[in-house]
Amino acid sequence: MDFIPRTAIVTGSDSGIGRATAVALAAAGMDVGITWHQDEAGAESTAEEVRSYDRRAVVARLDTTDLDGCGGVVDDLVERLGGVDVFVNNSGTGANVPFLETSLGTWRKVVATDLDGAFVCLQAAARHMVAAGRGGRLIAVTSVHEHLPRVGSSAYDAAKHGLGGLVKTIALELGEHAITANAVAPGEIATPMTGQEDENPRRTHRPGVPLGRPGDAREIASVIAFLASPASAYVTGASWVVDGGMVQMGPQAGSHLTSDDWRRG
Repeated sequence: MDFIPRTAIVTGSDSGIGRATAVALAAAGMDVGITWHQDEAGAESTAEEVRSYDRRAVVARLDTTDLDGCGGVVDDLVERLGGVDVFVNNSGTGANVPFLETSLGTWRKVVATDLDGAFVCLQAAARHMVAAGRGGRLIAVTSVHEHLPRVGSSAYDAAKHGLGGLVKTIALELGEHAITANAVAPGEIATPMTGQEDENPRRTHRPGVPLGRPGDAREIASVIAFLASPASAYVTGASWVVDGGMVQMGPQAGSHLTSDDWRRG
């Protein structure tokens, strides 16, 4: 089956990785559905950049904690775009709270946003792809913490581990429909979520990262764009770690720590 993607939806595309991804997919020839939760102006700015590539952009508000409503937002975007070939689940949140101090409310908000809502949205998009019969690409932005935990991130770690497992199961079940499912697991990326909005990551030194710096959102978007393309047709059920080599530092970091400060996040 020849797969030529023409339409994509990128959740949480008002800034950061989501915005860079929406623009990268537009540059690859796709019309793009853009969602925002709190920053409508940011989403409209992303839409203008998408349109600068002579591609259509449609914008909608999406709250992934609204489990009864978020699937309908995806359905509406699919209708407005005339289909969906690529769906990128990028919406997410986190909380830096020690396990013993994590409230049930905090736990539920993070897990609902990062896992429950992702399930609903991915399922909605997948149903449209199966019905259309043209194949498709499902891509979830997870985190290096899909693979390795971080102190103070119990809810986030659990949600991202779960999302990674969901993607693998989707890959098994939807392969017969020529739909691939993959995760992209970023390390530290210079975005609003890490408090580095509009900063040049090449000017920030990170001695614990082999490449010595945080990543740029466009470096994540380029991997997503590959997974959304015809060239990735035989890639499914994989988690692509894009972290400058950070996850390889376990033994080195462990043997070189000189204090217990890491226990406090």
